[in-house]
Amino acid sequence: MRLNQLIPIVFFALGATFSATGAQAQGVERLGDFADWSAFKFTEGESVTCFMASEPTKAEGNYSVRGEIHAMVTHRPAEDRIDEVSIQAGYTYQENAPVEIQVGTMKVKLFTQGATAWAVNKETDKKLVQAMIKGSTMVVRGTSARGTNTVDTYSLAGFTKAYQSVKKACGT
Repeated sequence: MRLNQLIPIVFFALGATFSATGAQAQGVERLGDFADWSAFKFTEGESVTCFMASEPTKAEGNYSVRGEIHAMVTHRPAEDRIDEVSIQAGYTYQENAPVEIQVGTMKVKLFTQGATAWAVNKETDKKLVQAMIKGSTMVVRGTSARGTNTVDTYSLAGFTKAYQSVKKACGT
């Protein structure tokens, strides 16, 4: 798993920034590796953020170049954002083209901005996370700004243990 290389990218994607007042995010702490998922924690000022991430076990599509691809579940308790699911595509998504996640029989449409896709609301995030806990694979279908269709398959092995680690570290 190349998640060590993803830490700076994920850290930036989570919005960890340095403010003019000098408050800055502390380094990312790896909580553990759990089969195909890894869990992390960092603190910015007084706020703790915990997240888990995985890369697809299979990435399909007729593309010549593609950036880093990963799925994440983030907990930001200070912002009342728990179980926030996001997908980083490794390309800019086609405008107004939804992304579809399938876990078992559950299918969910995500909205996109740039190279990232999110669930439309907290309830959808929670339902998706519960399906991921019970499931074995997750399939993400998206379309790039160039019209390339992609299908990324993620293993959910280790998801539950990584999720429990994130919940414990963030007290959620």
